[in-house]
Amino acid sequence: FAGYISQVLKNYTDHACDGEYVSLRCPHRTTISIQSSFYGRIVPSHQLCPSRYPHSYATLIKEDVACSVGTSLQKMLDECQDRRSCQFLVNSRLFGTDPCPGTGKYLLVWYKCRPNEYKSKVACEDDKLRLSCKKSMVIAIYSAIFGRTQGGSLECPYQNLGMPMIECQSATALQLMIKRCHGKRSCSIYASTYEFGDPCYPGIQKHLNVIYTCDNTPLLLPVDETQPPALSSSSSSSMEPVGVGTEMALLSNILAAYAFIT
Repeated sequence: FAGYISQVLKNYTDHACDGEYVSLRCPHRTTISIQSSFYGRIVPSHQLCPSRYPHSYATLIKEDVACSVGTSLQKMLDECQDRRSCQFLVNSRLFGTDPCPGTGKYLLVWYKCRPNEYKSKVACEDDKLRLSCKKSMVIAIYSAIFGRTQGGSLECPYQNLGMPMIECQSATALQLMIKRCHGKRSCSIYASTYEFGDPCYPGIQKHLNVIYTCDNTPLLLPVDETQPPALSSSSSSSMEPVGVGTEMALLSNILAAYAFIT
């Protein structure tokens, strides 16, 4: 079960060039949850997805490296969200109008594997959040958000005090919830800036939203998402997204920063 949770907590990245298949997969009892997606080109072709056809230098210098489509995320949600696996051929026709004809493009997808059965609890700022499982069952934290999301929370409605509605989230919420609650039968924590820090502008009301599951396996080990999961060679080869190495991880970080800035 610890290995299963390691796979669930892990953030996956996959990519495919134009004319290639992208394939997303999740382990048993989980489904795909798309986190982010990019289709276009923001790095030169000699760094990622080189052209299949010979190009002259004059053609290469005209390559569009500021090319992206706004329908990428919605397309990935339509094709893969809530499925155990999905696969399709990547080309510009999938995403509507070609934003840069003549420039080879690629698809980058970030996703997680969400448990089929899970619970969600919300605590408004300065309230106590309590999680518990039945006897002989333990908590497995899937996600945790402390801050304010664009969608807000029905349990903690946003009160307009003259502050703009800006999304802001703690970068350490998941790690803290795993440390406090992962593998325990019950736990509690205050949804406060004392525990999580303040990721928002002063005056912004925040809430804590935790998604977790209960499992009847008592031998549950805490999982540190910053460390590579201890998987067997067989599960590693079957679950690791295709073609994702150190260079891709670096590129993913760069593109994630680019997406955040834009």
